[in-house]
Amino acid sequence: MKNLLLTTALAFTFAIPAYAGGTHAKKHDEVSTEKAEAMMIGMPGDSSKVDRTINVILLETDDGEMLIKGDDMTFKKGETILFKIKNEGEQEHEFVLDTVENNAKHKIEMAKMMMEHDDPNRITLDSGASGEVVWNFSNDGTFEAACLIPGHYESGMHREVSVSMEMAEMKMAQADVVYTKGTITKVDAKGGKVTIDHGPLLNLDMPGMKMVFRADEEMIAKMSEGQNIEFVAEPVKGKLTVVKLK
Repeated sequence: MKNLLLTTALAFTFAIPAYAGGTHAKKHDEVSTEKAEAMMIGMPGDSSKVDRTINVILLETDDGEMLIKGDDMTFKKGETILFKIKNEGEQEHEFVLDTVENNAKHKIEMAKMMMEHDDPNRITLDSGASGEVVWNFSNDGTFEAACLIPGHYESGMHREVSVSMEMAEMKMAQADVVYTKGTITKVDAKGGKVTIDHGPLLNLDMPGMKMVFRADEEMIAKMSEGQNIEFVAEPVKGKLTVVKLK
């Protein structure tokens, strides 16, 4: 009986580390993958499938500015970019690719507590050091390259990163737009409103009716009472708004 209990205890003791280690490794991998897939700016790129190389220089100027200089940061959706980054400044700097909103949040966190990150979308470099980031821009939009070390962003260390759709994809997106026919019955230029007697709004799953829409100043200037139009309306800040007109 004693031998049986001892054997069972030993087996349980040796089993625990193996089980815990395996579970932790799996969760870490899953979290890393989910984080990469969830990023609006894209995901880590394959170094064997690089489309272009972008040279980036991090530095400070004599008048106190901190800058991210180098090649143009305008990309096409789907491109895999190799960023070759060199810190030519006298201070430590980092290079982070993310949305403007995420960078703003992380900047606040960094100001509260100096943290070292190990994320695929960033790299921290000592003075004189070089490094690389390989990134696939799987989403289009306007993003940001920045240094989030306290005080550096405020000193000018950020740049716009622009990612646009391929022309074929843009044409497909435009082809998917469904215009609605209608007649303008009233224009309130001062209030930024227009009343339209229109057919079904298929993109919003709404029947035809006469209703009031919002429109910006440029759009209002193209409208007049009695005018027959084709338009696209979408919710903007909770208000149905004319966003396209022909």
